[in-house]
Amino acid sequence: MGGAIARGLAKSGKVAAGNITVCSPNRHRELDALKSEHPELHVSTGNEAAVDGTDVVIVAVKPWLLDEVMSALRPLIDFGRQLIVSIVAGATLEHLASYGGGKPCAVFELIPNTAISIGQSMTFIASRGASKEQVEAVCAIFDSLGSTMVVEERLMPACTALSSCGIAYVLRYVRAASEGGVELGIKPGQAVEIMCQTMQGAVALLRATGNNPEVEIDKVTTPGGLTIKGLNAMEAHGFTTAVIEGLKASMQ
Repeated sequence: MGGAIARGLAKSGKVAAGNITVCSPNRHRELDALKSEHPELHVSTGNEAAVDGTDVVIVAVKPWLLDEVMSALRPLIDFGRQLIVSIVAGATLEHLASYGGGKPCAVFELIPNTAISIGQSMTFIASRGASKEQVEAVCAIFDSLGSTMVVEERLMPACTALSSCGIAYVLRYVRAASEGGVELGIKPGQAVEIMCQTMQGAVALLRATGNNPEVEIDKVTTPGGLTIKGLNAMEAHGFTTAVIEGLKASMQ
């Protein structure tokens, strides 16, 4: 995810590639790929390089590595000036703030999804100790990678289920619908393209009108028509219940 954020920022032009430093203890293919795509971008095997002189420190590591990484970086971080942004699953704002050792600091908990690499993420932001201007600054960075929404920390698990996990659920629907299209005689590639455009159109309708989805559904469900028959068949097989239960399971 760290690589996806760096790649998305460099592509967006919101942050100059030369102002981005990506660090990983091992120089693996991801670092080499990033450097190849954006030669101005800085890469390093020492995490210290991502802290020195920077305004925003984005921590994108596995949860079990967080304490090890932050313990090493803590003496180098200017907690009164630098913003600490974490995309580490399960890392609370209280835990992040504890690295400051009681010093005033601005910490952020972010939940993006994988579409961030192409500038289409839905990113949720919770903060502690941050001013309005600092929150706006972080939102501005991640707005260039899609859309942001500032939420209370307690809602982060639900937002994760709905969007970060949800992107997989949406793709699973596309796959299922495409397989259905193939069974109906449509070629696989065409079926996927049809579903992508159909979903794009549905999203555009909701954004343009601000309507509840059911309002737009009603427009195509004529009495005795094909659409209502299809919807009723899906519901008979548990469509809505399956979606809701899947989201609830994602929070356990």
